[in-house]
Amino acid sequence: QVQLVESGGGLVQAGDSLRLSCAVSGGTFDFYGMGWFRQAPGKEREVVAAISWSGGATNYADAVKGRFTISRENAKNTVYLQMNSLKPEDTAVYYCARCRGYYSGASSLAYAYDYWGQGTQVTVSS
Repeated sequence: QVQLVESGGGLVQAGDSLRLSCAVSGGTFDFYGMGWFRQAPGKEREVVAAISWSGGATNYADAVKGRFTISRENAKNTVYLQMNSLKPEDTAVYYCARCRGYYSGASSLAYAYDYWGQGTQVTVSS
């Protein structure tokens, strides 16, 4: 059974940084693309960032380009999201997800992902 567990969320002030982690158990982490999504109250879930199975390709939402960085550490079965210069509009529940299929890329489409974590809250105060 594949399980994803996010951590690292919290309450911060605008301009601060946070690093989210997503630990994956079950399956073979190395062969799958991974993504971070977020959902704010009253809004639909949206992609934040994605990384291919090899780590050679990444994809970012326009709203976070230049501020957020996705990375993966295969030895630890973990994907990270480094978030800098946080803004109040970044407030949301952040989810990590595993992309379908071996050798998957950095997809920005939610339906391309088949396993999801439970989410971690990020709140940015102004």
